[in-house]
Amino acid sequence: MNTRWLLIGLLLVGAVLVYQSDFAQTMTLASIKARQAELEAWRRASPWLAGLMFFLGYAAAAAISLPGAALMTVAAGAIFGLGWGTLIVSFASSLGATLAFLSSRWLLGAWVNARFGTRMAALNEGVARDGGFYLFTLRLVPVLPFFAINLGMGLTAMRPWTFYWVSQVGMLAATLVYVNAGTQLANLKSLGDVLSPAMLGSLVLLGFLPWLAKGLAIGLAGRLRAHKVYARWPRPGHFDRNLIVIGGGSAGLVTAYIAAALKARVTLVEKHALGGDCLNTGCVPSKALIRSAKFVHQIRRAKDFGIHAAEVKYDFAEVMERVQRVIKAIEPHDSVERYTALGVEVAQGVARVISPWQVEINHRDGRVERLTTRALVIAAGARPFVPPIPGIERVQVLTSDNVWQLRALPRRLLVLGGGPIGCELAQAFARLGSKVTQVEMADRILSREDAEVSETVTQRFESEGVTVLTGHEAQRIDLEGDDKFLVAIHRNEHVRIPFDELLVAVGRQANLAGYGLESLGVSVGRTVDVNGYLQTNFPNIYAAGDVAGPYQFTHTAAHQAWYAAVNALFSPFKKFRADYSVIPAATFVEPEVARVGLNELEAKARGTPYEVTRYGLDDLDRAIADGVDHGFIKVLTVPGKDRILGATIVGEHAGDLLAEFVLAMKHGIGLNQLLATIHIYPTLAEANKYVAGNWKRAHAPQGVLRGLARFHRWRLG
Repeated sequence: MNTRWLLIGLLLVGAVLVYQSDFAQTMTLASIKARQAELEAWRRASPWLAGLMFFLGYAAAAAISLPGAALMTVAAGAIFGLGWGTLIVSFASSLGATLAFLSSRWLLGAWVNARFGTRMAALNEGVARDGGFYLFTLRLVPVLPFFAINLGMGLTAMRPWTFYWVSQVGMLAATLVYVNAGTQLANLKSLGDVLSPAMLGSLVLLGFLPWLAKGLAIGLAGRLRAHKVYARWPRPGHFDRNLIVIGGGSAGLVTAYIAAALKARVTLVEKHALGGDCLNTGCVPSKALIRSAKFVHQIRRAKDFGIHAAEVKYDFAEVMERVQRVIKAIEPHDSVERYTALGVEVAQGVARVISPWQVEINHRDGRVERLTTRALVIAAGARPFVPPIPGIERVQVLTSDNVWQLRALPRRLLVLGGGPIGCELAQAFARLGSKVTQVEMADRILSREDAEVSETVTQRFESEGVTVLTGHEAQRIDLEGDDKFLVAIHRNEHVRIPFDELLVAVGRQANLAGYGLESLGVSVGRTVDVNGYLQTNFPNIYAAGDVAGPYQFTHTAAHQAWYAAVNALFSPFKKFRADYSVIPAATFVEPEVARVGLNELEAKARGTPYEVTRYGLDDLDRAIADGVDHGFIKVLTVPGKDRILGATIVGEHAGDLLAEFVLAMKHGIGLNQLLATIHIYPTLAEANKYVAGNWKRAHAPQGVLRGLARFHRWRLG
């Protein structure tokens, strides 16, 4: 870096010397006109030497970004004529521009990317996709100085060869205009005469021709693809519905609601119960169970709260019945009656897509109905994945779908999987009295979080009696009489783990079969393949939620639903690309784990520079008073700046506390503004302000503070 700064200094000194020399006086239109005869004589006497020297001088001036490129181009026309002048300037300017491009990258590229890593990553994505078109347009339309384009592009990830040939082609039109003006130097009064409004307008139009051509090409390619995928099915002349939605979970409900709110005629089809996994087998029942288990755990901590003795008596079956009561209490929010009142036609039955515009519905009452629709949204959700472990078919397998049917507490529960679902249920059952063993193939549970998060949760689990076995790869299930064992490999040795009930929580798989996607030809992988607008390979068929990915959260399913509904109803007139820039997530163990944006694990994997600021919740007054003084907040910021790259919270109500950071990241609010915001005392939310305070102290201007200290000593007299 010292060499780089030395070279920058030398270039600056050189530029100052050039400006102090006679260069500024000689590089004027009047000076060139006065010396035209002399320059032409020089060219006639030594044409090859003159051409080479002019080429090298032009390339050098462009390489070090000296002003006067337009004048030198005019001079080329005056000295060498239109043909040779254009040839010399075209190659010299492209060579010099490329040298400036490479110099900018070498001198400043690493520093800029370290300083503005996230923004540069987004910029480089655009450059990789359309960089050539951007550069070509800038070369054709003389809005920005060419030297600024050279230096700016050098800071991006554009390939040097791409930069060179696009510059060579893009600068040719303007080069011709200025060289031609030089051939008529006597009639030229100023450089402003070269680009008349008509000529400038022509260059602007020429600059947009590539974009117009690209748009037409994309549109034509899209039409050809659409024609190909639709070729087997006749398009109806009239549609029964504007939109049909398959699946009544979070994504489907929100999609249908938005469509109805926009006065579209929409039918929502659900074969089981409205509300999907979240209401019936996921978020709602798990949180109800976790709350009961937490209450039991808190009673056992009575002495921590100054209570001499407390006893809790409970029946596991009654706890599970409470879970069902909670589901029933929330059920009206997702009921047929509510959505019907909102303007959605709800069909309870099995849907099958029989053409891109037609859906067959087998209603529960036996009716079979066929409806045509202009657009279709697939929101079929996902289901727990059960791995094909040898012997697993010989035991009852509990998953997040059917565990709610239990009415007898498992004596020994084996939880296979160390992700969020496995962790939440492992702790809940342990607190209710099961002897829980959690088996995870990776080297730690919650492996997508930072290692210290995993360690904090693991220590809590083990303190509550959960046996956490990481690095154990399940091999088979053995049965010996009434005894059941999971055989796993750990460090090349076989380990036998006894259990009474097996809960599998190793992930979820999208529901891709059973409703016509395979016969229709909708492109699928692990999920339904969609583009940024949530369209499948059939432009009028969309997918949202767990069936589409990339996130399997209820809140992201609802987030995607807005894009799916609006795009399905208004395409091709208007479409919106789904925004995944700020996605929060939480795991509801104790201590709770919540995160938005990058953690250290992801930042290192992406090569994103960051700073870490921490605040321990053991220092927070409210946490101490409530007996929950454990955990921490960790915020990643851009080095030297308060812009938030990500936040991780481990502690009580982490999911609630995270909302402030989600808002801050979404709307560009930095830690300085969080620090300046009043937070109620004493609350857990004060922790967000205190972590901002820690960042501020670490970035306090020490020189200013030393000056203030001297100022105050002076005032003492």
